[in-house]
Amino acid sequence: MQRLLGKIAGFLSNRTKVGVDKAGNKYFTRKEEIDGAMKEKRWVVFKGEEDPTSIPVEWICWLNGQRKKAPTPEEMVELEARRERVRQNVALLKKEEEERIAKEGSKGKRISTGKVSGPDLKSFIRQFPVPSEGNEVEESPSTMGDLRNPQESLAEKEKDESESSEPTGSGASFRPGTWQPPT
Repeated sequence: MQRLLGKIAGFLSNRTKVGVDKAGNKYFTRKEEIDGAMKEKRWVVFKGEEDPTSIPVEWICWLNGQRKKAPTPEEMVELEARRERVRQNVALLKKEEEERIAKEGSKGKRISTGKVSGPDLKSFIRQFPVPSEGNEVEESPSTMGDLRNPQESLAEKEKDESESSEPTGSGASFRPGTWQPPT
């Protein structure tokens, strides 16, 4: 029990107030020994309800150790002024964009909805010639416009595979470590 009270008394007496933010939250630090090394502990005491979203980004960075020095009041004022300028620029750009859209709308100009139909697979396939034996290019059936039944195309594929002079698969003829890149 005495050890606990000693820790609480040390916690309250050994802390150093580092700063206060715009919302009134107070930031503290203290040095303590952990595993034989001196470590700095940082924390915030909220004014009123504990709302982590009320902590400014600069103070969050300090609390997490991403910055060594706590933000100064001058720095906070400067950053707040910069954020306000950015908000004003965003509002101005939105207003200009709305005016431009209204102006285009009054001219009767049509605005695209952005919807595009899906890809046409047949026209895509027709772009590629089908190479045959002897490096000649013959027109694929899809370019001729006729449709074949699936059994005929399967039989033709089997025929093409049996006529090939290149080895295929990794069946009984496969030997590990024998592959050499083509020269």
